[in-house]
Formats: sequence, C-alpha cells, structure tokens
Amino acid sequence: MGDNAEGKVTSANTVGALSELYLGNILYALERCALALETDDKALDAAFYRAIGRKLADAHGLSRP
Repeated sequence: MGDNAEGKVTSANTVGALSELYLGNILYALERCALALETDDKALDAAFYRAIGRKLADAHGLSRP
C-alpha cells in the first residue's frame, strides 16, 4: 500500500501499522538500550526504557482477541 497517487496515507504506513509490524525489533532495541544504560550505571534510565517496552508489549497483547 503506502501513499496513493494523490499522496494520501493508507493504513499500511501509519505509525500503528509500522510499529505492529516491527514490534519485535523495537522491543529488542529498547532492551539493548536498557542493557547499555545498565553498563553505564544508569539503572533508572534503563528502567525507563524497559517500562516503555512493557507498555508496548502489553498494548499489543490487549489488541489480540
């Protein structure tokens, strides 16, 4: 899908559709970020990024039947 001839956005390239498509990659990147922050002794920052990951994973679970 994507943009059509008139330049209108279709459902295939919305933030929601893209984030659902790449959710696993996003969660992995957030965890890698958290691990790097822990290595730098920034536990509070790491917890922040892990919380974002949990919220995304929970929201994805709630969207499933």
